[in-house]
Amino acid sequence: MDTDTLLLTLIAILLPPVAVFLHRGLGRDLLVNLLACLLFFVPGILHALWVVHRRSP
Repeated sequence: MDTDTLLLTLIAILLPPVAVFLHRGLGRDLLVNLLACLLFFVPGILHALWVVHRRSP
């Protein structure tokens, strides 16, 4: 795991939408994460971790 991924992981735990924005920018992933965080915070964290650690096609 490189330093960027480690920092994004820490940010994803503390501020999930910020981590998704830094990793993917504006888009569907950010919208989904914002909705998940507004409904319940834990699904937002899980989604952010998934976005940060999944492989890009």
